[in-house]
Amino acid sequence: MPQPPGLGHAIAAPPTGTVFPLGAHLTDSGARFSVASGSAEAVELCLIDEFGAEERRIELAERTFGVWHGSVDGVRAGQRYGYRVHGRYDPAAGLHANPAKLLVDPYTRRITGRLTSLPAALDYAEDPLHGSPSTVDSLGAVPLSVVTSPVSPATEPRPDVPWADTVIYELHVRGFTRCHPEVPERLRGSYLGLAHPAVLEYLRGLGVTAVELLPVHAFCDEPQLLTRGMHNYWGYATLGFLAPHAAYAAEPGEEVAEFRAMVEALHGAGIEVILDVVYNHTCEGGVGGPTLCYRGLDSPAYYARHGNGELANITGTGNTLDPASLTVARLVADSLRHWSELGVDGFRFDLASVLGRPGAGPFDPRAGLLNLIAADPLLATRKLIAEPWDATGDGYRVGGFGAQWSEWNDRFRDTARDFWRGATGVNELASRLTGSSDLYAASERRPWASVNFVTAHDGFTLRDLVSYRRKHNEANGEQNRDGSDHNRSQNFGVEGETPDAGVRAGRLATARALLTTLLLATGTPMITAGDERWRTQGGNNNAYCQDNPISWLDWTPDADADAMTAFTRRLLELRRHPLAPDRNRFLSQEDVVWWHPSGRTMADPDWHDPAARTLGMLAGGHWLLLLHAGSEPTDCVLPDVALAPVLDSTDPTGTPPDPTPLSGGAVLPLPARSALLLLAAGARAPV
Repeated sequence: MPQPPGLGHAIAAPPTGTVFPLGAHLTDSGARFSVASGSAEAVELCLIDEFGAEERRIELAERTFGVWHGSVDGVRAGQRYGYRVHGRYDPAAGLHANPAKLLVDPYTRRITGRLTSLPAALDYAEDPLHGSPSTVDSLGAVPLSVVTSPVSPATEPRPDVPWADTVIYELHVRGFTRCHPEVPERLRGSYLGLAHPAVLEYLRGLGVTAVELLPVHAFCDEPQLLTRGMHNYWGYATLGFLAPHAAYAAEPGEEVAEFRAMVEALHGAGIEVILDVVYNHTCEGGVGGPTLCYRGLDSPAYYARHGNGELANITGTGNTLDPASLTVARLVADSLRHWSELGVDGFRFDLASVLGRPGAGPFDPRAGLLNLIAADPLLATRKLIAEPWDATGDGYRVGGFGAQWSEWNDRFRDTARDFWRGATGVNELASRLTGSSDLYAASERRPWASVNFVTAHDGFTLRDLVSYRRKHNEANGEQNRDGSDHNRSQNFGVEGETPDAGVRAGRLATARALLTTLLLATGTPMITAGDERWRTQGGNNNAYCQDNPISWLDWTPDADADAMTAFTRRLLELRRHPLAPDRNRFLSQEDVVWWHPSGRTMADPDWHDPAARTLGMLAGGHWLLLLHAGSEPTDCVLPDVALAPVLDSTDPTGTPPDPTPLSGGAVLPLPARSALLLLAAGARAPV
């Protein structure tokens, strides 16, 4: 093959067996580089100096298994680099080789810099499918890969919390501590900020067992944000699947070490670390988007596409990683193992249905990539959580994943929201309270496979859920067209914040009832960070681009926030109570009595009464949860068991006004929008 213009000297063939692992790895004399591209005709390694100039180009002359590889003497940790790919440029055929575009290594463990010029990163001059290639060199306008020193696997013991005891707390690394008064300013919003003793004490005191971190894989701003002068905040736009996001490092360039330190600190506090991972798409968008890595290296090997060159888009982002591709499967598996070796305890897979849709086709729970993850001996020891849908109707697969997968259960979310806003009866509520056996029992899963939630990062906060009927996303710059219009929310007659004491009291009471439903139900509960501190986003239900006080957690002392935090702590203490229902198995009819407020068991017509607003769940004869969503008080005749109130959601901290035991058959008043828990007389309640 003739040498492409600009290539440096060819290097000697590497020793046998050095194709894998992919990426850049230091050797005794320099570094070995390996990058996959089945469609390239030549690949150049470009070394970048400290001033951002290209100091050297080296052809990776060896090609094995579709991998270009070679060794370079003199390379040390900290060396910045990228790749230039030569070959056929034919976007209509899915081929985007353009050596003018410097590409990030998919396997780099550190990325520096960011996309600063969208035009420079485009691989086309005019038309993305049928035009000529751009001749603009993207160096200086795009992120760079960095050679790193080897990182040894974590050796400290992991908390290894049983699924049945797990309570997940979804948070954003930057937003959680950005305003924390006890965290030193230089550490706020960083990995080390999350590792600060004051933060660990708060998490441990709250009673959560795992933090689920919004994406920390290195990500990039989308073109539409760049044109509006905004930045991606959530991070669902991955550039590097093995590199921690650099902006979360307190000390520039130390993100790998700081991430390790954060994991170790959380483990020391008994708290697991779950990462929200995005293996369904990348930051490159559709065919008109920037060429930063995958598109330029080997678009057909990474992206599912249609025959006309357009990319399949079942993610709503413009592109879809193809789980049928060996290149993608290898990248996903290698990435997951890398983070597992750094001590990560589990993964929540964004739009996980995509991983079960080879070629963006029909969903198959036995698809190769899903099986590969579940069968891997290391990954099988981690918590695997699927977001069981994508951006299409066919991708909605709640209850449809395999036996080793837990799932975000939006059926729980919707049922709880509808019940507490008075939009539905109790027909579905019983199943949601007891682990959703209708969704998970048939696939040999246990109740904790249902990850229950009433809010998440995507949507209203708990406070906004009871304060707004409509989304208010004007600050996002998309004319309020973004975000869901189906929120199942309520505002108590006033849209947004109000000084009306009655409205505020109703909102707080309903929020406490929602939290009670979430945290005392069987299944794995997930709390959205800040809900327990009565956080608001001002009605924004899609704050993906709001890296500002709209999204940051406010730690300012506040009576409502302090009371809601105390209420959440009380709920989680009760969840751990010895008399709590067994969360390791689905409860049988012998375990649970469903109680009608008139003083009898529920009959079949009761379940189908759309006006029903009250339900009692008596588990084991000693745990009675009463839920009343009516807007007016009602009375409940208790079962023939001596029970003592231990939780009353109408009290700001959940303390029952009168904990005196009640005899069987007693009449208990249920306030409007209230959740009460009673335990067998003599059982100890939280202080």
